[in-house]
Amino acid sequence: MPHLSFEAKLQKNRRFTERLADDINRIAGNFTFFIVHVAGFTIWILGNSGKIPNFPIIDPFPFNLLTMMVSLEAIFLSIFVLMSQNRQSAVASLREEIHLQINEIAEREVTKALKLLAELHHAQFPKSEKDEELEKMLEKLDTGKIEAELEKELEPKPMVISELFDKVEELVIKRPRNGMKK
Repeated sequence: MPHLSFEAKLQKNRRFTERLADDINRIAGNFTFFIVHVAGFTIWILGNSGKIPNFPIIDPFPFNLLTMMVSLEAIFLSIFVLMSQNRQSAVASLREEIHLQINEIAEREVTKALKLLAELHHAQFPKSEKDEELEKMLEKLDTGKIEAELEKELEPKPMVISELFDKVEELVIKRPRNGMKK
């Protein structure tokens, strides 16, 4: 039985709307799509300006119909792009979670191997000095503590509105906060 990659499994199990959004993004994101639009806009504008003989003028300047069609296309394309980005973001989050789980397993395995090596070393050399760096490596990794520290570090610092005005005034007037001019 062939082994499907993580990405292949996710691609295979996409819903119809996700496949549609990805297909539309693939089509809209290539150079041919750009060229077709440039040619279409050129023909539309020249034709509706009377520059192409026998072209029926259905949307005279300022090209309100063209503007509406392009606006609608932009709305729909942006929705499809957002749908694909949301799916890709979910895939990336899942992939990151898998990597985290694998890394935690690997960390436990490495710690266990270090512990066994330390025990063998101690059995062979019972009078050797204690290695503090090794002792630190043998401690259980507290991922919750690491997560809490990162969250605290990344937490936005609230700014009081008066501090904001002081900073703006400081930048505009270029004077220190204590009110004395340089």
